[in-house]
Amino acid sequence: MLNPVPATYDYRPPTDPWLTVIHADEDIVVLDKPSGLLSVPGKDPALADCLEARVRGRWPTAAMAHRLDKDTSGVIVMCLNKKALGHVGQEFDQRRAKKSYVARVWGDIAEESGLVDLPLATDWENKPRQRVDHERGRQSRTEWHVEGRENGITRVRLHPLTGRTHQLRVHMLALGHPILGDQFYATGAALAAADRLQLHAEELGFNHPQGGWVEYRVPVPF
Repeated sequence: MLNPVPATYDYRPPTDPWLTVIHADEDIVVLDKPSGLLSVPGKDPALADCLEARVRGRWPTAAMAHRLDKDTSGVIVMCLNKKALGHVGQEFDQRRAKKSYVARVWGDIAEESGLVDLPLATDWENKPRQRVDHERGRQSRTEWHVEGRENGITRVRLHPLTGRTHQLRVHMLALGHPILGDQFYATGAALAAADRLQLHAEELGFNHPQGGWVEYRVPVPF
């Protein structure tokens, strides 16, 4: 059985540093989001602190172009005007944006690389969890390859070809190798093996609103 959904009162986002800005110009702000901080506020007032609110404290017009799960760290971009938001949003919607993640997963993956092509849908009885659903799920595809193995733990690089909620986490679970420290999908030793979700958005590339391809990188913290 998977772990119960953590209660909202357990939300204690990191505050030091308050913001880590990688790049800023008249159209976009690129940030390093820490693990444990929501991208956008939750419905409960206790979940008001989030990356979006913090950035708007400095750039009031900032808006999210995409999101990272609360427990996922790494590079994320926000837009400072409607034109930029429309442009960058299309980069993600049309799958022109390129995202690269690094994860540490439980167990030794036998193969060196592969493609997970499994449809995902909301697990309505256990929201916000997702699940593989061949009848109602939306197409979800993830490329992966092994970067290293360490005493029963495998480090993998993940390239999501679609952008579903919890896609990387559920796809790794479906392979039989849950991401370490995943409070939603890992259990037992895999959950206890790390004090945070071992998933990090290391690289992000897209066409800038002013033209030209740009890439941003945040080193893996684990």
